[in-house]
Amino acid sequence: MTNPVLRPILHHCAGARSLRCLWVAEETGFDLELKLWPFPPRFFAKEFKDINPLGTIPAWEENGHVLTESAAICQRIAMGTPLEVRPDEADYLPYLNWLHRSDATLTFPLTIMLRYTRMEPEERKLPQAVEDYKGFFLGRAKGIEAALDDGRDWLVADRFTIADICVGYAIHLARGFDLHQELGPKTVAWYERLVERDGFKAARAREKDGPKSAAF
Repeated sequence: MTNPVLRPILHHCAGARSLRCLWVAEETGFDLELKLWPFPPRFFAKEFKDINPLGTIPAWEENGHVLTESAAICQRIAMGTPLEVRPDEADYLPYLNWLHRSDATLTFPLTIMLRYTRMEPEERKLPQAVEDYKGFFLGRAKGIEAALDDGRDWLVADRFTIADICVGYAIHLARGFDLHQELGPKTVAWYERLVERDGFKAARAREKDGPKSAAF
């Protein structure tokens, strides 16, 4: 008797960066088990640390392994689909750069802003840090406008890929701070194309069953 094949599990909080992973799954039709948690689970669901000792979202369980980096999970889900850019394609290196830039350069400053505007008690809020990291984000977001400046609809490979999803999530998060009003017109138009996709809408609908958080 063979063991049943278990579906990978995506641990997700509504609105968190794990939305990237759920969005890719909806775009590709990837069969996964979705587990929804309150944000941040390390505070509101301490048993989550039994799954991911870091206490961070997302977490992806598959074949005895746990992945905790959203861009890496997106790469795993997109394998073998048009949403990945393969090593033999001309835009493979820019694609890799956008995947890493999406978190390390674009989402990171927004998480600092999120923490010191909505997650810390009043006495620990840091308006100066918020302003500094706002400038950090806006300066680096200019790279998106530059990438779209040659008339491209998407960031790389002349098609929609997970690079658009990973970077697009950063813009989605930035909208919560009204920073979209300070972005370039090509970036805004690109983001509007993203959120009109059926995959994005399906991911947002699917996460509505989970616990809500004031952070998003």
